[in-house]
Amino acid sequence: MASSEVISSPAKESSYKADDLIAEDIDAYLVKHQHKSLLRFITCGSVDDGKSTLIGRLLYDSKMIFEDQLAALEADSKRVGTQGQAIDFALLVDGLAAEREQGITIDVAYRFFATDRRKFIVADTPGHEQYTRNMVTGASTADLAVILIDARKGVLTQTRRHSYLAHLIGIRNIVLAINKMDLVGYDQAVFDRILSDYRTFAAEIGIRDFVPIPISGLAGDNITTRSTATPWFKGPTLLEHLEEVPVDETRLQAGAFRMPVQWVNRPNLDFRGFAGLIATGTIAPGDAVRILPSGKTSKVARIVTLDGDLPFAVAGQSVTLTLADEVDCSRGDVIAAAGSPPEVADQFESTIVWMSDDAMLPGRPYWLKLATQTVTATVQPPKYQLNVNTLEHMAAKTLGLNAIGVANFSTDKPLVFDTYENSHDLGGFILIDKISNATVAAGMLHFALRRSQNVHWQAIDVTREAHAASKGQTPKVLWFTGLSGAGKSTIANLVEKKLYALGKHTFLLDGDNVRHGLNKDLGFTDADRVENIRRLGEVAKLMTDAGLIVLTAFISPFRAERRMVREMLRAGEFIEIHVDTPLAEAERRDVKGLYKKARAGELKNFTGINSPYEPPESPEVRIDTTKVSAEDAAELIVEKLLSLS
Repeated sequence: MASSEVISSPAKESSYKADDLIAEDIDAYLVKHQHKSLLRFITCGSVDDGKSTLIGRLLYDSKMIFEDQLAALEADSKRVGTQGQAIDFALLVDGLAAEREQGITIDVAYRFFATDRRKFIVADTPGHEQYTRNMVTGASTADLAVILIDARKGVLTQTRRHSYLAHLIGIRNIVLAINKMDLVGYDQAVFDRILSDYRTFAAEIGIRDFVPIPISGLAGDNITTRSTATPWFKGPTLLEHLEEVPVDETRLQAGAFRMPVQWVNRPNLDFRGFAGLIATGTIAPGDAVRILPSGKTSKVARIVTLDGDLPFAVAGQSVTLTLADEVDCSRGDVIAAAGSPPEVADQFESTIVWMSDDAMLPGRPYWLKLATQTVTATVQPPKYQLNVNTLEHMAAKTLGLNAIGVANFSTDKPLVFDTYENSHDLGGFILIDKISNATVAAGMLHFALRRSQNVHWQAIDVTREAHAASKGQTPKVLWFTGLSGAGKSTIANLVEKKLYALGKHTFLLDGDNVRHGLNKDLGFTDADRVENIRRLGEVAKLMTDAGLIVLTAFISPFRAERRMVREMLRAGEFIEIHVDTPLAEAERRDVKGLYKKARAGELKNFTGINSPYEPPESPEVRIDTTKVSAEDAAELIVEKLLSLS
């Protein structure tokens, strides 16, 4: 099947096709095609506003579809006698079979087409609120957004949401496509009223300029050709605007040079290059560069590509740089202009778009990916959540699916960054759940917090090694986890007595005891449980710095937080002990009467009843309390500890 790419602008209704030029001069065609500019755009709006139909109409009227598809659609059109009005243009958009079967869009469909003036990649994004994450995905690489509005319905919640997100993500070219004008009799008053409503909202969120166009996706009005049904409209057709809108290809090149290092290329001992995609700026041999976060400086020796060395390179090119000096540089580092480097910090303020069904848990560690950097990030409770309809800043303790909020976060290692306003590559990030590896959020960096620059690690002469040596032991954390009533505190107390008798220096942190002081402000919600364990993990870490063997007896129901504490400590210092007692047995014991209260509805968020417990998958020690006594369990744990010391 051969594609029928139109070489002349469809707005001029030329019938000259790419096939003709290919047949005459294939080299000329390839050169012409190669040097066209590329516009990435996104269609978004509320449910049933006609996004897929609009894209189908663009492809159909431009003859940008396979010839057999076109023939089939035209045949179907003639069969029903509607001269094209009954064609389902959404059928032209690949990847939406599930949409047609289920009646909803559940993913982002991408389509490529071209005219004689420009190449296009269009993303058809879902209209349903629960798929806001898909809209964010499609918008993240777009140069322009087509916001569709059903002329019968006017400005809706999703119109506001998608407009805000498009502007937030940095799209500055907005088309307001007021669709289905045929269903309101092409009434200019309807168009003007919707335009006025949208202009008011747009001004509130900072959209200073947009292009309004009255269209009918089904009838084809003002999409590729000017409609006689709207003589009062003097603006461009949609395709004319898409062809003519400036694509700011020079903005990124005008910025300071930045190249996140993707990998180190060393095919032999005589060559060591650093490969990556240039995010901003230009570079040439001899230019001074700085490697971040280390701050080491050097000069560019060569710019290497498969086609040979380049005299210079610009934003958007993938290259390999060799440097004049042997400097430490690896994946995740950023090579930048020496005189204008990006910032390095470990605490930030950001806007976060939450994209997971599971709510954000402040204090829980997530993977954060920014450019080629991957670090552990801990998000603080939101400063506020945004109400997209009213733009009100609402108080929030967490963020749920599709929520937009502003929050601070910290990272376990310094992060090389620019603000999102200056660089999407070094200012935009995603958060990934460490257990499921699912992407849970997208974010935009505002700035580094001042305390990240003002607070520095103070070197101390008496080291943790010295503390441990003075006590004649190896610091460890014995982390007892299990259901309430499993026997954690009982066994931990017996273990400490045995270690004390052996002359070991220990300290026992018990879950109930610390809630009388350090954590008295925390409840038992999932978010509070996460913060409870984060604080206790930090305390345990400080105690290992003092050379102690620390015993902790907490339910600690979530694997993510137990993993967080493990990662705080040095390799081999965290010993997870699962005090494994079946729920029925723990409930039978019910020494404190807590299960009875939980069953009666008097205790909310009680682990095992109305809050989950995630048992360890591979603990260092597992104690089955239905088979082993507390005394024998303590003896086994002490033997395990001594074997590891």
